[in-house]
Amino acid sequence: MTTAHFLADTRVLTGRSLRHILRSPDTIITTAVTPIALMLLFVYVIGGAIETGAEGDYIDYLLPGILLITIASGVAYTAYRLFLDLQGGIVERLQSMPISRSSILWAHVLTSLTANLASVAVVIGVALLMGFRTGASVLAWLVVIGLLALFTLSLTWIAVLAGLSAKTVDGASAFSYPLIFLPFISSAFVPTDSMPAPVAWFAENQPVTSIVDTLRALFSGQSVGGDLWIALAWMLGILVLACAAAAAVYRRRIR
Repeated sequence: MTTAHFLADTRVLTGRSLRHILRSPDTIITTAVTPIALMLLFVYVIGGAIETGAEGDYIDYLLPGILLITIASGVAYTAYRLFLDLQGGIVERLQSMPISRSSILWAHVLTSLTANLASVAVVIGVALLMGFRTGASVLAWLVVIGLLALFTLSLTWIAVLAGLSAKTVDGASAFSYPLIFLPFISSAFVPTDSMPAPVAWFAENQPVTSIVDTLRALFSGQSVGGDLWIALAWMLGILVLACAAAAAVYRRRIR
């Protein structure tokens, strides 16, 4: 198969997946509900008791972590949809056609990217209504979008791996629970120096903290420092490993 065939097949299959989402927009709404509920809870109930030491309202401090939780929640649907395609025989029927085999996975990945960025846009819209304000330039916003897209791709390939490996529907989406919980042990909600030493060490050396700190700096118009490169290293490393593992499992599965 040539690159042109791969791109054409991926486009057609992505269109198929996107039509399913457009017919069930509740996927995007459901993905955004939990992060919005958390945002309301932390800003209007808990936020007044949290001292971040940062300028601006607590919503400005909180939003980067909420956006990562939105994406972590949304990628579970990718594992779910891929699992159903495998169990329903759709993948086997597609493989009987003269199409690029990898286009089946990439269609799910691109659908996840589109749906999750739409959910992120909904959450940002609600945050603006709640008082979120940013001094980010156009370039900073483009970097924010790029980082969120890269984070989505990294987690989506983990979701693909889960969808290929799962034995049940519940198992296909269960992988996302630790990903959703991870921002709570980071700088997403409170500064890490307010945590007990062992917890603070973990929080400071896990990927979410560097990503959150980078997004927060971009939103506030400040210098990102070395956090950007640490965040990129984490996300690219996860992306490469998850993609390679998913491709290996997929090759075994289609044999």
